[in-house]
Amino acid sequence: MKITQNIELADWELTESFTRSSGPGGQNVNKVSTAVELRFEAERSPHLPAPVKARLKRIAGRKWTLDGALIIRAEETRSQARNREIARDRLKEMILKALEKPKRRVATRPTLGSQKRRLAAKANRGQIKAMRGRVRDDE
Repeated sequence: MKITQNIELADWELTESFTRSSGPGGQNVNKVSTAVELRFEAERSPHLPAPVKARLKRIAGRKWTLDGALIIRAEETRSQARNREIARDRLKEMILKALEKPKRRVATRPTLGSQKRRLAAKANRGQIKAMRGRVRDDE
């Protein structure tokens, strides 16, 4: 399975199993195994670098198993072939997302003018709240 020009997954890394799908389908749902469970051995894959595997694990969440495999289940359509395509597309999207390096955050400081405006607004608001007290008769 080709992901990018540099990354291509071998056949041994992907395992597909087919089960009966839940949901609508009439009598067909009880007879035909249309749901696809795609298992990708991500941890053992020699084609993905370590940082990409780490990001993929974070992206996958609960789909990541304890033995380092990524499991994707597709049962949207009544067609087994279409569900296979959907599962493979999802895997490809996840890997492409993991290939993107996150942008490093550059720490910034608020400007002096914005700090002064914030403190002035706080002081003004405090004066308004102080005026809400009980009205006393000083006469």
